[in-house]
Amino acid sequence: MIEAVLLIAFGGPTAPDEIRPFLRNVARGRAVPAARLEEVAHHYERMPGGRSPLNELTVRQARALAETLAADGPALPVFVGMRNWHPYLHETLAEMAGQGIRRALGIILSPLRTEASWERYLRDVAEARAQTPTAPEVVFAPAWFEHPQFVAAAADRCRRALDEVPPGERAATPLVFTAHSVPVPMAEASPYVADFAAAAGAVAAALGRARWSLAYQSRSGSPRDRWLEPDVNDVLKELARQGAPHVVVVPLGFVCDHVEVLYDLDVEARATAATVGLILHRAAAVNDHPDFIAALADLVRRHVAEGDAARAGQARAPSSTTQSTPRPSPSSSARFPQPPETRVSEGASGPPGPRPPSPGETAPTRRRGRR
Repeated sequence: MIEAVLLIAFGGPTAPDEIRPFLRNVARGRAVPAARLEEVAHHYERMPGGRSPLNELTVRQARALAETLAADGPALPVFVGMRNWHPYLHETLAEMAGQGIRRALGIILSPLRTEASWERYLRDVAEARAQTPTAPEVVFAPAWFEHPQFVAAAADRCRRALDEVPPGERAATPLVFTAHSVPVPMAEASPYVADFAAAAGAVAAALGRARWSLAYQSRSGSPRDRWLEPDVNDVLKELARQGAPHVVVVPLGFVCDHVEVLYDLDVEARATAATVGLILHRAAAVNDHPDFIAALADLVRRHVAEGDAARAGQARAPSSTTQSTPRPSPSSSARFPQPPETRVSEGASGPPGPRPPSPGETAPTRRRGRR
């Protein structure tokens, strides 16, 4: 039985003097030139207050989830643990242990599954637990990229951005859904692209939109390496060539308006759009939208209900025949969890999603970016 919820996120600097230590954390183990880190530091310094809003937004999500669970049940405390900054996962797990919590449901705040956005978090939690002998057991909620209430939240954000378009041009305005670019081999070893296409297709269907496409942003790494394309800036140029006067860009692969949204889209992509005569309307991330919080609460309730049902079944079963169901062992094709729950590094890969339409798809790009 779970006794708490743990929201798991990337983390970000909360003050100007934290920017460079945070970036060194993110780059640890990677050969990132100092000049590149300094360039990214300047992106953070351009943000209001010289900080990332990610931590604050994640805490708002946690508070909203705790309030929803307190009002409608089950009443559970909600904690936040970060990969790259305070509160680090090991700090949060130690706090939970100090409160006597023995088992928690972990929810990874990344809608799309790949090694960087999902499996690495599973390892992070395992490593953080190893640092705290009394840390609670953490089981993980399944992937939620097609959860109806997440889709509803993203669709509502899109709808609000579309409202900025003149009524006579709204119906023909294309949607461009974005997610973080990742190396092609990493994408091919995961359901990342299928998750992205399925989530985008669900949002477009909820809006009744036929003209939409996928794009990637914030690429990093060597220009010699293959990363997912097309880049959002190239898609914008192609839409301008097709004569589109407006575009709505939807950062569907992110749940917070953090620096990669506020700089890579609101500064760089908007500048690209202006250069080619395209008016860019950017949908907000889901942040603490009530429908997104309802989706998180539903994940918790489903887990609790499944646990209650399992315990009831065990209580009814004759003791001589009761046995635990064996769990699959981890493998390269079984690292991305699906219902009902997954422990660290266990699960099964999901089915492929629908292929999106192709307006705005363009030639390969050499764009760079960051996480």
